[in-house]
Amino acid sequence: MPLAQTPATTAEVIAIRPGPPLTGAVTVDGSKNAALPLLAAAAALRRPVQLSNVPASADVHAMLTLLQQAGHRLARAVGDPTTVLVLGGSVGHIAPELFETASRIRASYYLVPALLATHGRAVMPWPGGCQIGDRGMEQHFRIYEAFGDRYAVDDRGYSVVAGSTRTDSVSVKLPFRSRGATVAAILRAVVANRPLRLGHPNLSPEVTSVLGALKSAGWGTRATERMIVLTPPSAAAVEHSVAWAVPGDKIEAGALACALAATGGNGRIEGVRGRDIAPFVAALRWLGISVAVHEDALTVHARNTQPTGHSLRAIASLSPGGLDADFEPALMALTLGLPGTHLFADTINSGRHGNLLPQLAVLGADIEQISPTMCRLTGPQRLTGAGVESTDIRTGSALIIAGLTARGVTTLGGLQQLRRGHADLPAKLRVLGADICEVTP
Repeated sequence: MPLAQTPATTAEVIAIRPGPPLTGAVTVDGSKNAALPLLAAAAALRRPVQLSNVPASADVHAMLTLLQQAGHRLARAVGDPTTVLVLGGSVGHIAPELFETASRIRASYYLVPALLATHGRAVMPWPGGCQIGDRGMEQHFRIYEAFGDRYAVDDRGYSVVAGSTRTDSVSVKLPFRSRGATVAAILRAVVANRPLRLGHPNLSPEVTSVLGALKSAGWGTRATERMIVLTPPSAAAVEHSVAWAVPGDKIEAGALACALAATGGNGRIEGVRGRDIAPFVAALRWLGISVAVHEDALTVHARNTQPTGHSLRAIASLSPGGLDADFEPALMALTLGLPGTHLFADTINSGRHGNLLPQLAVLGADIEQISPTMCRLTGPQRLTGAGVESTDIRTGSALIIAGLTARGVTTLGGLQQLRRGHADLPAKLRVLGADICEVTP
């Protein structure tokens, strides 16, 4: 029986029309990007874990299915569909469908350490998910080699075989701050119960959420820009069950904030930690959008405010305090309506602009592509509604924002891509007053 909620919106096309400024309050779901490694961490821990605020996005549903196919026992808390219990204990056989399920999402690689712990081997497809650039696994393989594991690759995917049991400390330095490789190293240390010193780590909120969860499970954790240090827990600590919570979706909060700002509205976005969105908030304020950050909420006051006319430089970065690449598409849609010449660059997801820019051009956007990963636009521009396609999660949310200000009707297809990251983003925008409706065949 599937444990994930199915998204409320099942239409494959929605229609978006401009209207009055958005207003009101809305609460974001749990973060898909944080839930996936936390679920994998719960499996790697091999003892009961209660994980709350689990979102109902399609990628999270796929990860829950993967855990079950890998033999893990899961349950839902009574009366709370957003809380998942990873029960630990005995693990069954790997289902033959696991390989196909794993091919649908990028984050399938998070499951490798748990598979090594329970089955001694992981056979996985190359990462799936959004087609936004190379999804290389080289840094992951470097991590597994440091733990003494062996790996092999072919056209379909890769396999990792666990090395011999050891207890000494593992030290490895990443050549760049890969989020996936950082999580892989942390989880591999957990299943090996070995101390870890990981140099040049990624310290995004998604990674620090995993570190915080492990700390509550008794692991010693220390994280600086230079190094993550993990120390195994005492024997007494591993006897207790733990309760974790998925943080609110910072990227969904960013999309909602950009929609409020683009329409000149006022609103409050609940459930997002202020510290997780600091670089994004700085970008909004630079553009002249009045934003207030609270401990667990964000308020946007765009009505009766004047844009600064400042030119925005939205440069995606893996560095601590840098702008998360997933904020860039929503900011691009917003700046199409604001004065200034704005620069966008995303070398992390090298194919994202190839998805996004042609779709915005269908709406009449004039964007200069400087290189495959860098572009420039001058606003304000007038957009006209047309039929566009959500070719990946963040392109879909950006097109909705653009459609809220375009003249006429914008129809958006490819909603299955949008639902991979958001259970129902259009419904949240409707709560704020957006004119969005489902298009039936």
